[in-house]
Amino acid sequence: MSHVTALNPRILQPGDIDPNWRWDRHLPALGHTAVDFERRVDHDRLRRYRLSRTKDALKKSGCGALLTFDVNNIRYISGTKIGEWERDKMCRFALLAGDEEPYVWDFGSAAVHHREYCDWLDPERMRAGVVGMRGTIPPSFGLMKRYAEEIYGLLKKAGVADQPVGVDYAETAMFFALQEAGLKVVDGQQIMLSAREIKNVDEIHLLTQAASMVDGVYHMIWEELKPGIRENDIVAMANKMLYEMGSDDVEAINAIAGERCNPHPHNFTDRYFRPGDQAFFDILQSYQGYRTCYYRTFNVGRSTPAQVDAYVKARDWLDAAIAMIKPGVTTDKVAAVWPTAESLGFPNELAAFGLQFGHGLGLALHERPIISRAVSMENPMEIETGMVFALETYCPAADGYSAARIEEEVVVTDTGCEVISLFPAEELPIANRY
Repeated sequence: MSHVTALNPRILQPGDIDPNWRWDRHLPALGHTAVDFERRVDHDRLRRYRLSRTKDALKKSGCGALLTFDVNNIRYISGTKIGEWERDKMCRFALLAGDEEPYVWDFGSAAVHHREYCDWLDPERMRAGVVGMRGTIPPSFGLMKRYAEEIYGLLKKAGVADQPVGVDYAETAMFFALQEAGLKVVDGQQIMLSAREIKNVDEIHLLTQAASMVDGVYHMIWEELKPGIRENDIVAMANKMLYEMGSDDVEAINAIAGERCNPHPHNFTDRYFRPGDQAFFDILQSYQGYRTCYYRTFNVGRSTPAQVDAYVKARDWLDAAIAMIKPGVTTDKVAAVWPTAESLGFPNELAAFGLQFGHGLGLALHERPIISRAVSMENPMEIETGMVFALETYCPAADGYSAARIEEEVVVTDTGCEVISLFPAEELPIANRY
């Protein structure tokens, strides 16, 4: 085909799967603008790496193709994005067949945009299309049948129609349409998560940049946290600050305080902070798609021995997990250093799921591998260089209503890990101390 540029990923080379790590120096938090005097995020390298990882995972899977409706997977494969409004709409999809280049079906105007601006993609594979939009376009209209048959034809042309096709997730009616078109549908989400597990240098830079933004927000919270301020006030200030810093999606800011800390919900209210409150926050946002999951606990003005004790325990559990994170260690060994559910007053590990918790971090908030006593003890996975984790611990206080929750983001290096969430949390931070 004539449409070939120097940036075109159809010219993938063996070196494109090289993650280009540099573990001999501290991980940088680069500026957000492009400059000519230093190497920052190389988006062309990033796109080639992600497509190479996907093709490699597909080859190893036994499937002939991947059909993705998950917007994170579409972005990982194709480097396309049409705004955060798309996240739950079930309207876009992409196809990767064999060793070919991806197809992307999108809203008509978006497909035109991709052909105009995404010169790393084959313009003939940027197609206008939509399927169900969560059932608002009923299956009886026939779009699902139409596109299922089109996909089958493309797979037949690529010579892989007789092989299983991995689908990450789709509307139930779409699964049926694919099967009726003659395709053998299998779980493709695990294939994609396998590809996305190992981050290259550009992904790590983006994750570090995203974390640096949250560092700043926590300093603001530490300054603003006082009586007369409400949970929703902090949420509003944090949202404003993050978008001004360049965030493309503030997914959620959990703000919980006082008697709401134990047990804790994840929804903020208009409750005023009070002197002596334990208050914790979780900031979930993304920079160029790469997310943060970054908890901090504060006290307002002063603390009690019970609150300090809970914080020390949560910190000790977290530090024990961080010390275990290194290549070759399996996730069950990390989970084993955390307290049992029963010791925290829960009947079993599933009842306490998410309290002592680790998870991969990337384009999605939760990626593989998961670290949890509920999952990892019977299904361990090996930790590898280039994985990025969020590790979080929770400890209820003896007073019955306070608690501590701390979370750190870590990058797995060649010898251990490096923490990239840097707002100080070694000791309980006291905001506006009396």
